[in-house]
Amino acid sequence: MARRPGWAMPLALAAIAGSLVGYRSGGESLLGILSVTAAASLLAVALWRRSLWGVLAVLAFLSCAHQVGQQRAGEFPASLAGHDFRLTGRIHGLDVDPRRTRFRFEVEACEPRAPGDFCPDSTRLRLSWYDAPALQEGERWQLTARLRQPLGFANPDTFDYGGWLWREGIQALGYIRDDSPERLSTARFSLRQAALDLLDAADISPLGRRWLAALTLGADERLDDDDWDLLNATGTTHLMVISGLHIGLVAALCLWLLRRVARVLQPLSWRMTAWPWLGAGLAAFAYAGLAGFGPPAVRAAIMAAIGLWAASGRHAPGWWQAWWLALGLVVVTDPLAPWRPGLWLSFAAVAVLILAWSGRPRPSGGRGWCLALLRSQWLLAPIMAASVLLAFGRLSPLAPLINLVAVPLVSSLMVPLGFVGWLFAIWPPLASWAWWPFDQLANGLADLLAQAADSLPLWTPSPWWCWPVAVALLLWGLLWLLPGVTRMTRAWACPSLLILVLLLRPPSLDRGELMVTVYDVGQGQLVELKTRDRRVLVDTGPRFGSGFMPASLLWPAGQRFDDVIVTHSDNDHSGGIAALRQDHRVERWWAPRGNDLPLPSRPCEAGGGWRDDGTSWRFLSPPAGDIASNANDRSCVLLVTLGARRVLITGDAGMERERGFIEALESGPAGSRPLDVLVAGHHGSATSSSQALVVATRPAEVIFSSGRGNPFGHPAPSVVQRFVDVGSRVWNTAYDGAVRVVLTPASVTVHAQRYPGWSRRSAVDGADDGVESSP
Repeated sequence: MARRPGWAMPLALAAIAGSLVGYRSGGESLLGILSVTAAASLLAVALWRRSLWGVLAVLAFLSCAHQVGQQRAGEFPASLAGHDFRLTGRIHGLDVDPRRTRFRFEVEACEPRAPGDFCPDSTRLRLSWYDAPALQEGERWQLTARLRQPLGFANPDTFDYGGWLWREGIQALGYIRDDSPERLSTARFSLRQAALDLLDAADISPLGRRWLAALTLGADERLDDDDWDLLNATGTTHLMVISGLHIGLVAALCLWLLRRVARVLQPLSWRMTAWPWLGAGLAAFAYAGLAGFGPPAVRAAIMAAIGLWAASGRHAPGWWQAWWLALGLVVVTDPLAPWRPGLWLSFAAVAVLILAWSGRPRPSGGRGWCLALLRSQWLLAPIMAASVLLAFGRLSPLAPLINLVAVPLVSSLMVPLGFVGWLFAIWPPLASWAWWPFDQLANGLADLLAQAADSLPLWTPSPWWCWPVAVALLLWGLLWLLPGVTRMTRAWACPSLLILVLLLRPPSLDRGELMVTVYDVGQGQLVELKTRDRRVLVDTGPRFGSGFMPASLLWPAGQRFDDVIVTHSDNDHSGGIAALRQDHRVERWWAPRGNDLPLPSRPCEAGGGWRDDGTSWRFLSPPAGDIASNANDRSCVLLVTLGARRVLITGDAGMERERGFIEALESGPAGSRPLDVLVAGHHGSATSSSQALVVATRPAEVIFSSGRGNPFGHPAPSVVQRFVDVGSRVWNTAYDGAVRVVLTPASVTVHAQRYPGWSRRSAVDGADDGVESSP
């Protein structure tokens, strides 16, 4: 095979381009047709020029575009959301907790339950089963599920659940309906499952069993939340799941053994024989198979196999050619890989090591290898920290030091000890004895990680910090990594980067500006209002039956809020109180009288409120001393006035209450001037947003805070139509995600999280409940 420079690069770039085109085209659009036509033309040229790598690159493009396009085309359609289907398929990826079991379901057959429905093209689902029977990986079931689109909450600077579902290839979400589920067949024999069953009987600590399953079998689902929190806090997550470290260790050990065998069998030619290298590559893939052939394991096996080829020196590519070839093969085998942060973290780490050791002699002796490890860690640390910060928005300050201890401990002792135990797995008492040292090391390492996490906790910076700090870390790493940089340059450039980062100040609003964010929290409400000097929350979002509170994901811990107004005690408005009290600091709480809320609060009453720096925060309802029997009518109604701009939030107040504060609105300093922003009452229910209120306020922007497919039909089409009739522009968090409005004396700017930068007037389809803001 020719060693022409860059022969593998076109393959990798074509595969990545194919994935991106497939995503954009969904397999159907004009973009997809044009791309396939162009690829076919290039293929013809490549065949005419007899360019093997050109042909492979075009085929890689077409393959990735087709697979990603099929994935997009199979996403569950919105028109079928909330409908039931009778499904037949197999269970994979079990995740069991006390209340429910979640799993990936590979659909083999589908039957709609409602007349006139049709089965979607979705074949990979993520289902929840409450009070489920005992399930096993690989079982075949027939069951009824209610399905919806694979979407999560869409809020600024938070975990993108919808993006995670896309990366995992999930095309629909749903839950099991109690409609005679039937187990059609038991799970097929799985060596991995058999090993996990043997491990469950081992006489070692629970932590030892969990970590042994993760380290040697890739069963990261066995790790509990405390394990993940500890690993994330110390930057050691990569050590506890099947990764390049583990598969590379298996391949290296197999290569060492096979070369020793070859030395005995072929004493004169053992150095030149190829079969030990081939056997080591096969061992890497066999281990990936044992781990379930998940995307990280397959990626690591491909990288290990190509690395073995490059190291063998027999008709092998150079290291950079091997890097590009491995990248191309990984994307071809997993076209969703470009959306997986692990891909870029893995290849960034390997690129750093190639740069670091290009042209350097191989280390020898114990001291040489120790110095090599220290140097590699020193060069890797800043660049990997920058990558992790951009990918996950967090940073473990002690990760470089911890990894200096943890990497050799795990790779040189714990993983080999784990494998030794598996040699005796057929006799559990002997296996438990063999695993005892592993168990002691695992618990000792866990204690060490816990102490490190307590001494210098995980840093989750404000979003504005991430890019500047990541760029500074990247430049720091390149100063030490790239050849030709003098010591003097490093001596002044590195401290300068540190000083520049420390001099950064967070962005802030100008005086006279107001930012309103209506967060996407499902069927509930949580609104944040910020001025230059004040930060106020109106409501705290819901708390679901599982205990999950969307408010717990919106900000890093340690935030300060000047005021939090809980409009009333309904769970969809007050459910996040516990998250705020646990993770953040609130100076003042406000709530209406007569509500049983677990906090010391001041009463919000008509005529009350406060002023600061030109901003008026005034309560319009409930009337002083009036405790309505209906919790909704107790809602605090807040009017915020900043210069000529006015924002009104009415909670769940009904039409009777609206009549009371319309007068207060019209008698205020602004008179009958239209509102700039109205957060619609009661999520758009027909019991609020009366015609009188709509005509009196004529808001420019109306935001409905509601859950997609909610059972109440919020917002009601008649309510939406009232606002459209007076010229309001309507937004719905169910479809737009979080809606952020920035009000200045000169302009009002609206940003929707799911459709950023779009400016449109929404229409209502009379046949549907709710408002669809997307085109």
